Amino acid sequence: MSEVGAGTEGRETAAQDLERELSKLFGRARSLSLTFAARVHPGLDSASYALLVHLSGIAPVRAADVVELTGLDKSTVSRQIARLEELALVERVADPSDGRARLVQLTGTGAARLAEVREDRRRQLRATLADWSTVDIEEFSRLLGRLNSDL
Repeated sequence: MSEVGAGTEGRETAAQDLERELSKLFGRARSLSLTFAARVHPGLDSASYALLVHLSGIAPVRAADVVELTGLDKSTVSRQIARLEELALVERVADPSDGRARLVQLTGTGAARLAEVREDRRRQLRATLADWSTVDIEEFSRLLGRLNSDL
């Protein structure tokens, strides 16, 4: 149906359908996140798992930069980093450019466990999308990217 022919009612229905499907997706994502977090370490919660994933792409980094990059408040980041340190998944190291500052980075164990879990996650996603055409995957990825940018 074209944009012109859809009308206000059609657009509202489409928006409600999208909201319902996103709600299902987010619920499943939370559940999977808990599962993956537990596989990295039994004591790891999903929020700290999300931070660990984020750190894997930017570390070594100052905690203050993590606050800025994630949009999380300082106390949340501090608490999550402390938890990740307790679990020996991240460590603080001296900043080579400023001996007084400390950088946060994944430990060897943290990086290895996360890499294993992420590979399993990728394998599961590839299996889920096995019957999808490449064009559909590309279009879905493009639209998700657009939604993420708009949010």
